[in-house]
Amino acid sequence: MEQTLQEKLKILADAAKYDVSCSSSGNNRQNTNGGLGNALSCGVCHSFTDDGRCVSLLKILMTNHCIYDCAYCINRRSNDRPRATFTVQEVVDLTINFYRRNYIEGLFLSSGVIKNPDFTMERLMLVTQNLRLKERFNGYIHLKAIPGASPELIRQAGLYADRLSVNIEIPTEPELKRLAPEKSFGTVLQPMNQIKEGIQLYKEERRKFRKTPAFTPAGQSTQLIVGATPDSDRQILQLASGFYHEQQLKRIYYSGYLPVNEYDKRLPALQSPPLVRENRLYQSDWLMRFYHFRADEILTPEQPFLDLDIDPKLAYALRNLHLFPVDINRADYEMILRVPGIGVQSAKMIVDARRFRKLNSYHLKKIGVVLKRAQYFITCNELPVYRGNWDPGQLKNHLIAECHTKRKKPGDTQLSLFPLIPALSAPAKQLHFKS
Repeated sequence: MEQTLQEKLKILADAAKYDVSCSSSGNNRQNTNGGLGNALSCGVCHSFTDDGRCVSLLKILMTNHCIYDCAYCINRRSNDRPRATFTVQEVVDLTINFYRRNYIEGLFLSSGVIKNPDFTMERLMLVTQNLRLKERFNGYIHLKAIPGASPELIRQAGLYADRLSVNIEIPTEPELKRLAPEKSFGTVLQPMNQIKEGIQLYKEERRKFRKTPAFTPAGQSTQLIVGATPDSDRQILQLASGFYHEQQLKRIYYSGYLPVNEYDKRLPALQSPPLVRENRLYQSDWLMRFYHFRADEILTPEQPFLDLDIDPKLAYALRNLHLFPVDINRADYEMILRVPGIGVQSAKMIVDARRFRKLNSYHLKKIGVVLKRAQYFITCNELPVYRGNWDPGQLKNHLIAECHTKRKKPGDTQLSLFPLIPALSAPAKQLHFKS
């Protein structure tokens, strides 16, 4: 029996929820020639459903039919589940109609591999081509590049999509061959390299010719599944670091393995996705991207897995107590960034503010430093080294216990937002800098 468009949408929107690598646009695409919509670099405002789907993008698969039988995938060919396939025009019509009703701000389009990679990639490319040229749609489009597809199809897709992504899924090639024997790192890296080279070529041509057509202006991304294999967090972070430096990826997404194919004995017997581990990997990824950490500083051969009890920045500080305390009034920006409780903006403000006077703890509070954590790793003006003779284990336990003490007491009616700032009851003070 022929499926209705609504039935297809229900099946293929649900199947797309396992791909987490949808993001804000990071790209300015202006509305031209009376077209429809635009894309702003501030991105698509995300709204998430309970199962993690982003509803501000039309997030769907072109098809959930697939010629591959990957152990970790819900859409593997051996699974008995409802299948559906959109036509090119159906995806175009859904995108335009949903956009005009203000349901969405862009399109996230992925797909299972039907027939062969070229056939699938051509369908995806035609969707973006029709949206841009026929419908004059200027909104955000994130498209999956299919490993194994011809370079010409990847190139054409990059001319119409804002962002392309190629999901590598498994961090090491031996485990990829074990769980997905029909795939290889080579087929994934080939389109990644092509997209990187296309972006570099566009930037070079843009310097010479202002009207050079944009190629994947929002860059490329990928996704790694966490917990489906025994690979360590160190292996995952080393791979991610290599992608950022060699492939120049914009983002890497970490997806906690969902036990959707429990009958496959190659997969671990997990009852729920490793969400805490996933969160720690995102925090580590943030450290590499914005805090100038290297992967081998976050994890070592002796400690290949992230500590699930504390964030990786605090774990680094406890592992390297010989580098602390940091003198806030003398240390360089790179070292201040490594202090737990100090973020990127706070570190910049500290460096700017100390040009005018020596900073003390009051100034640091005003700047936004989390002194409850930072005080054990810094010294400034009147603030002494606060950790005493504690060893790393004792300090870790103390900080964990301190977090637990902030829980609501049985008699409390409301949590206090400022339990440790009694000065708030006094007249407000001003932060003055000497010229």
